[in-house]
Amino acid sequence: MALRPVAETAGVGLAGLGVWGAVGYLDFLTHPLAQLSALLVGVVIFPLRRRLPLPVLLALAALTGLAPGVGPVTAATAYTVARRTVSARRRARLLGGAALLVVGTATLSAPVLGPGAQPYGLALGLVLTATAVVVPGLVGTAYGQQRRLVRALRERGDAAERARQSADSEARIHERSRIAAEMHDLVGHRLSLIALHAGGLELALEAADPELREEVVLVRRTTRAALRELRQALGVLGPLGRDTGSEALTDATGTRADIETLVAESRGGGIAVRLDWTGPDLDARPARVRRAVHRVVRECLTNVHRYAPDAHVTLTVAHEDRNVRVTVCNGAPGTPPAPAGGTGRGLTGLRERVELLGGTLDAAPLPAGGFRVDASVPTEPGDAPGPAATPVSVPPPVPWRPDGPSGALAEGGGDGGLPSERLAAHRLTLALGLGALSVLMVLGVAFVYASTPHRDAGPRLLPRVGMSYAEVSAAGVLDSAAVRAAATGHEPPRPAGTAGCVYPFAGGTESRSGALTVARYCFDASQRLIAIDRFTVPSVRDATPWETP
Repeated sequence: MALRPVAETAGVGLAGLGVWGAVGYLDFLTHPLAQLSALLVGVVIFPLRRRLPLPVLLALAALTGLAPGVGPVTAATAYTVARRTVSARRRARLLGGAALLVVGTATLSAPVLGPGAQPYGLALGLVLTATAVVVPGLVGTAYGQQRRLVRALRERGDAAERARQSADSEARIHERSRIAAEMHDLVGHRLSLIALHAGGLELALEAADPELREEVVLVRRTTRAALRELRQALGVLGPLGRDTGSEALTDATGTRADIETLVAESRGGGIAVRLDWTGPDLDARPARVRRAVHRVVRECLTNVHRYAPDAHVTLTVAHEDRNVRVTVCNGAPGTPPAPAGGTGRGLTGLRERVELLGGTLDAAPLPAGGFRVDASVPTEPGDAPGPAATPVSVPPPVPWRPDGPSGALAEGGGDGGLPSERLAAHRLTLALGLGALSVLMVLGVAFVYASTPHRDAGPRLLPRVGMSYAEVSAAGVLDSAAVRAAATGHEPPRPAGTAGCVYPFAGGTESRSGALTVARYCFDASQRLIAIDRFTVPSVRDATPWETP
C-alpha cells in the first residue's frame, strides 16, 4: 500500500508528460518550458488531493487552463474528489468551480500562452473542461455512489442476518424454557406425591416405630425442600413455556390416541389429513420422547392451517426399536394463503427440542410445491443433551468514518473492500480511461490550435522605405537579371548613399507601345530601403516574319 501513492503519481505524471510531448510534436506549444514547469507543480501537489481536495482541485484547474499538459493530473483529481464526496451539492460546487476556473484561465491567458485570440482561448478552455473535469467527475460520482450503495446493502444484509440469528436464539431459549417448565410440572408432581406418601407413613409409624418415623420425617422434609428449591429455580419461568388449557401436556401426550386427536381436530378445521402409524404405541416410551413427537405433529399441522389450508397432508409415524420417525408432508396450496400471525420460528424451536434429545429434524420445500418435515427422535435418549446448534458467525458492520469536513467525504482512500481480481480490473480500467482522456485532450487542443488563423495569413505587406532587404525580399521583391539589363543605360541617377539596387520582374509592365515601366528599389550600405523609383525604358520587339530580309 505504501507504493500505491507513488505509482498513482507516476502514472498521472507520465500521462501529463505524454500530452505535453504530443502537443509539442504538433508544434502547438508556445512556451514549452513554462508549460512543463506547470506540469511539474501539478504532479507535486497531486498526492495531497485526499487531504486537501478543494485547494488541490482548484489549483490544478488553474494550471490546466495555462498548460494543457496538466489535464490528466486534473482529471485524476476530479475523479477522486467526486468519488469520495457524499454531498451532491458540495460535489457540484467543487466540479463547477474547477470547470469555471479552467475556462477563465484558458481564456485570459490565450494571447500570451494560448492560441492567440481570447475566443480561441475560450474554445480551448471548454475542451479542457470536458476532458479534465466533467467526464472524470461524472465517472467518479457514479462509482462512488455504486460503492456506497453496495456498502449500504451489505450492512443491511448483515443486520438482517444478525436479526435472524437473534430470533433463532430466542426461539431456542423459548423452547428450552418450555422444556424446563414441563420438567417443573412433571418433577414437581412426583416430588409432591413422595412428600404426601411420606406424610402418611409418618403418621402410621408414630406409635409403631418411632425411630423409623424420624427417617420418614427426614425424607418428607428433604422432599419438600427439594420441591421448594425446584420451584425457586424453574418457577421464575412463569407461563412462558407452559402448555395450558386444551393443549396442556399430560401422561397421554404423544401416544397414538393423542396424535389421532390432533389429526381429528385438523380435519374438523377443514384440512385433509391422512395418518399412517407403523409400530406399537408410544405409551411405554419416556415422557420427553412422547412430548417431542406431540410438539412436532402439532406444530406441523398448525403451519398447514396457516399457510396451506387447502392442501392435502400426509402424516407418517414410524415407531422402531431405536427411534421414532415423524414425517409430515403437504402439497402445494391451491391459492396464495392470507397473511397469518406467528413468530415464524416454530421449526427452530422444534429442531432445538429434538436435538436436545439426540435426534434430527429436517425441513425443506418440495420441488413441485408444498413442504416436508422429517424428524427422528431416539426412543431412549441419553442423560446428556444433544449438541447445541452452532450460531452463525456474522462479521461486524464496517463503521462509518468521515474523512472530510462535516462528514462530506465518507469513503476511505483505498479500494481494500474489493477482491484482488476485481481490484486489478478496476485499476486497469481507470488507467485505460485516463489514457483515452489524454488522447481526447491532445485531439481537442490540436483542433483549436489548427482553427486559429496563421500569423503569416492575409495579404502581403507592400515594400516601403525603411524596410530591410530581408523584409523586402520576403514581400516577393526579387532581383531580375533581364529587367536589370533593360534598365542599364536608361535609368535615372541613383539616390545619394545607394549601395545597390534591385530590379524585380514583377514591376515591369508595358505601359505603351515600345516603352516598358521598370521599378527600382535602392538600398544603402546597411541594407535599408531608401528609395523606390519607377521609370520607362525602350522595349525591343521581334520583327514579324515577312519583315525579315
